[in-house]
Amino acid sequence: MVRATIIGSGPNGLAAGVALARAGYEVRVLEAADTIGGGVRSAETTLPGFVHDICSAVHPAALTSPFFQAFGLADRIDWIVPEISYAHPLDDGRAGIAWRDIEKTAAGLGVDGKAWLALLRPLSSHIEGVVDFTGNQMLRIPREPLTALRFGLRMIDQGTPFARLSFRTDEAAGLISGVLAHAPARMPSLAASAAGLLLAAAGHAGGWMYPRGGAQRIADAMVADIEAHGGTVESGVHVTDLGDLDWGDPDAGDLLLLNTSPRLLLTHPDIPDRYARTIQGYRYGAAAAKVDFALDGPIPWTNPDVAQAPTVHLGGTRAEVAASENAVARGRVSERPYVLTAQPSVFDPTRAPEGKAVLWAYIHVPANSDLDATELITRQVERFAPGFRDRILAHHSVPASAREAVNPAEIGGDILGGAFTLPQAIRRPVLSTAPWRTPMRGVYLASSSTPPGPGVNGMAGWHAARTALADAGERATLGDLF
Repeated sequence: MVRATIIGSGPNGLAAGVALARAGYEVRVLEAADTIGGGVRSAETTLPGFVHDICSAVHPAALTSPFFQAFGLADRIDWIVPEISYAHPLDDGRAGIAWRDIEKTAAGLGVDGKAWLALLRPLSSHIEGVVDFTGNQMLRIPREPLTALRFGLRMIDQGTPFARLSFRTDEAAGLISGVLAHAPARMPSLAASAAGLLLAAAGHAGGWMYPRGGAQRIADAMVADIEAHGGTVESGVHVTDLGDLDWGDPDAGDLLLLNTSPRLLLTHPDIPDRYARTIQGYRYGAAAAKVDFALDGPIPWTNPDVAQAPTVHLGGTRAEVAASENAVARGRVSERPYVLTAQPSVFDPTRAPEGKAVLWAYIHVPANSDLDATELITRQVERFAPGFRDRILAHHSVPASAREAVNPAEIGGDILGGAFTLPQAIRRPVLSTAPWRTPMRGVYLASSSTPPGPGVNGMAGWHAARTALADAGERATLGDLF
């Protein structure tokens, strides 16, 4: 039986493992950490009984992903799909609320309701076309060209200085800026606009869902499928040199797939000089400084709707959010940073003891920053939820400088697998119609450093596995495997 060795047990590595195991390969997944899952792990990092997600917490792209749809992820684990996808509180108790129902969202935005519908309804109502366009490499003709054109025009609209003319109210402007700021990039920018519009459209299509019990449930479901098809997943195996790894014989059809930083490819003894220079020139971006909080009760948000939103963007007005992100781009951190938070225990009592709660939060910081973000995040939450500080039982902080030790793929603390710029969206990490393929026979890159980039969707892993199968003469589709 031909072998497939996969380095990294994040969602992309596991997706590749699922596909290749179902295609008849003897799959072996190697994970550097002591626990499997990569970006979809959960653990009690603060106090016993408080379950925190280590990296990703809410998964807008999970159930719109073609791979996960074929895999049947919706039926394999228990998903929570809240009525509110995300919220953006303001200082005076007002808030922009992105309901899953786009009409309800528009109604709550008053004079900006029609503008919100014009921006997002053409995308959310054609989410399959949006996912097809954004979920692959850019050097191709999209299946729905009109949807791709609509997406591109809105990306330009929100990614240039004219974006400030889109909305008249602080609620609507703050609501869109909060979702556009997910990607650490200058604001406005085309890259941030593209990433944010995909997320916002998903919020009005399927919603921003998350697994009951923690993100770990995603990894567990995929590992179970790999094992059911004869594969194995091993933790605590840190591969640092491909020359020392026994992964088989490419002449016999054996495969090596890397759900890692592309830099690991530089240790392959047969890497061509030109390709090595390209990989060396691949850029990494700003980082994340994350804090988990164990709380003695729910967060006392001033706005009651915010208390029902699992995802909350903190940062104030659109101008404040932009100032925060642009400070990071200049190598600084704002005193009032944009904070991305998730409060999963709002609808998931398994995350904390009865009556208690958890909060997941991070800010963007310059690469390799050793900043402990606890106080900055605490002040921003307290700003919109007076009394929050008094409910903190414990916290666990992971500065950007420590993230690479937790996950070797997060170079300098970059959780997105590379700088989020428009040029790198096209050449991620190389300019190619099949960037998952490397010049080394049998070796493929299957991480978020390849298209479609970051997000828990498994698509980079599937694209890499599909490319490997095609190179072996097996043109498998998702329908063939599931």
